[in-house]
Amino acid sequence: MLFKILKKIILYGVILVFLAVSVLSIQLFRFQYKDIQLPGDMYVFLIEPGTSIKAISIKLSLEKIIDDPWLFILMAKLKGVETKVRAGEYRLRQGQTTSGLLELFTTGNSIQYSFTVIEGWSFQQMMVQLKSNPVIKNTLKNLSNEEVMTELGLEGQHPEGLFYPDTYQFPRGTSDRQFLKRSYQLMQKHLKIAWANRAKNLPLKSPYEALILASIIEKETGAGHERPLISAVFIQRLNLNMRLQTDPTIIYGMGESFDGNIRRKDLRADTPYNTYLRKGLTPTPIALPGLASIEAALHPADSKALYFVAKGDGTHYFSKTLKEHNNAVIKYQLNGRKLKKIISN
Repeated sequence: MLFKILKKIILYGVILVFLAVSVLSIQLFRFQYKDIQLPGDMYVFLIEPGTSIKAISIKLSLEKIIDDPWLFILMAKLKGVETKVRAGEYRLRQGQTTSGLLELFTTGNSIQYSFTVIEGWSFQQMMVQLKSNPVIKNTLKNLSNEEVMTELGLEGQHPEGLFYPDTYQFPRGTSDRQFLKRSYQLMQKHLKIAWANRAKNLPLKSPYEALILASIIEKETGAGHERPLISAVFIQRLNLNMRLQTDPTIIYGMGESFDGNIRRKDLRADTPYNTYLRKGLTPTPIALPGLASIEAALHPADSKALYFVAKGDGTHYFSKTLKEHNNAVIKYQLNGRKLKKIISN
């Protein structure tokens, strides 16, 4: 008798479970293909980094986009994507289904913002712009350059020149450290490829030296087509053990004291970046060089020029001899006035 009762209980239990699962399956099926509810034709929904599927579901419910957060969670679990939702801002549109909504969140097709790192910027200029960007999460605020590099896992490296100038696309909530890591890795990638394909017999011992030279070329270049010619001048000087004598290195060494003018005393100030006094390359890059300047540093023009002077129109006059250079300085810099003194080369 007891056995028959137990048998009936189990049977009823199985039937109830089957019915419950059936009802839930029907509800879930309907839920998946139900249109989301929006107050207008389009709606922007934000998912913060690290937000769980539970929190997202509740937020969707509170914003009245879906009517059952638990079915949304169940749907995500059954699809195996509950941990694959990506942070960002998403444009939701009328006619989307809850299943389509989940797919949107997991494919990461979020609203993208752009930030351009300009060729020739200093690391400090880039950091100022990053900190003022309203959609980039600031996590490195008030840190010194050394502390920033430590946070990036690059302890002991000087930051100048190590980040690639480009236009980057990213979702809201991207952190400054994520951005910097991406930019650093991109620079390493391009530099590695360029170094592997460099011209032969260059006086450059490492990719880092190529980066230093590229940064000097970047700051000296007004016209892009002149990069290989400017590179040739510096390569020639390095081969002949001549000082580079380039103003941008003086300016970088002056730091915040630079007021727009280079005076005679500045040329005589012995800083590690004074290429009028010191031979060879500067100890670090002086700016963020673009790919064109890196390529120019590793593929100089076939030129014997040792000097160049700005012509005032963004281009330069290149000379093979000091006499020719002095005449060019008189013509283009002194408006025909006699040249009193040339700094020794």
